[in-house]
Amino acid sequence: MRLKLADQLNSISVKVLLAFIVGMVLSVSLIALVLLVALGFQKNILSENDINDFSGELAESLQFNAAGVPVRIADEEYLWLFESLYSEIAFRVVDQSGKVALSSTAGPEFWSAVDLKQPIKAGPFEFIQNGIMMDAANGMRVHDERVWFIQVAVSRRFMFFAHHTFALRFIEDGLILLSLVLFVIFGACAHFTLRHTLKPLRQLSESAALISPRSLQARLKDDDIPAEIVPLVKSFNTVLDRVEHGYRVQQEFLATAAHELKTPLALISAQLELMPSTEQRNWLLHDVRYMSRQVQQLLLLAEASEQQNYRFITLDVTEIAAEVVAYLQRMADNQQVTLRLERHIASLILPADKGALFTLLKNLLENAIQHAPADSTVAVDVFADNISVRDQGTGVSEAQLPQLFNRFWRAEARRDSGAGLGLTICREIALAHGWVLSAHRMQPGLQFRLQLVADK
Repeated sequence: MRLKLADQLNSISVKVLLAFIVGMVLSVSLIALVLLVALGFQKNILSENDINDFSGELAESLQFNAAGVPVRIADEEYLWLFESLYSEIAFRVVDQSGKVALSSTAGPEFWSAVDLKQPIKAGPFEFIQNGIMMDAANGMRVHDERVWFIQVAVSRRFMFFAHHTFALRFIEDGLILLSLVLFVIFGACAHFTLRHTLKPLRQLSESAALISPRSLQARLKDDDIPAEIVPLVKSFNTVLDRVEHGYRVQQEFLATAAHELKTPLALISAQLELMPSTEQRNWLLHDVRYMSRQVQQLLLLAEASEQQNYRFITLDVTEIAAEVVAYLQRMADNQQVTLRLERHIASLILPADKGALFTLLKNLLENAIQHAPADSTVAVDVFADNISVRDQGTGVSEAQLPQLFNRFWRAEARRDSGAGLGLTICREIALAHGWVLSAHRMQPGLQFRLQLVADK
């Protein structure tokens, strides 16, 4: 479990996703920190800026009479504040001399601490009214060549109440909502980014998994993959070049050695057969024939391992099965074994190499005859999607099943001195055709099943 978790943490997807999450958390934290600092340590500056902007807006909404004197504020959206909270917020309009032309409900008592004898300038200022600190600002408006100032004042306690009771709570809720939205957006971006970025890697992995000894000529493509992965792909292809070369050399050596040994062994066998029959001569002839069989099997294995050696044609598998049974009938009679061919369908038409299919079925049937006890039956059944060959011998143990297709492996109950390559050749032929050859323990005996058509 720990190893699996460590592998997941070492995943590129997990690392990039964590980077997205950390970036999101840092972004939200930075925004929250800035807002907290602004609200907690610079509330006076915020108040001054708010009042200054507010006074400018009200100055732009002033309406004048025919004499050019301000008579009302056109924007009535905020007037209720001045009417309801006249002890906390107020406005008035004055000219450059300090003469009041228009004011809110608060009246002159609210502005008693403001000295109008001093020159009036646009911008923020502050004063104390009845022991309460006020933040104020002058907004300037020029109309008919006359300069007017609208003075707006708000108590600092009201601004503090508005900021901390309403604005801060709104900001907190907003931060939570923002965090959730960012989490969804970051998560979606991370998901689609990783899916798009890692798609070429998944395709490379699938392509690499399909490479086998039969397709060593295949190479991984380095198109449309991240630049960081290109050197790895090129190195992998270079390794494949060396593996393919080594495999070809091995196969050529195997075929050449077997071919070169075939003729001398045939000559030795012929010379021994001409000699008088003695025990030593018979043992030598037996060994030479065994070596000849091994050489022949090695040649067949070398040919079966090369895809270019196959010539596919459309044929009837049931007819090939019947030919193999007829071909091995004499061998079965000598072993006192009955061969039974059961066709469960009239015909089974498939593309295959006729010689290779004949060799495959012949090896399976020979193996079954060699392991079948006397007076028993070897059954060959042809179905719509597979062929099975079953004997009634002692079979093999569960542990020996995986070894059946290994090179040079031979069961103890076998009656002849085979080379141990027959089933290996069968597997190579099956792989070349895209078939699946499997072995199954039976009671009694062993069954080989050649799956010709994929299970639906």
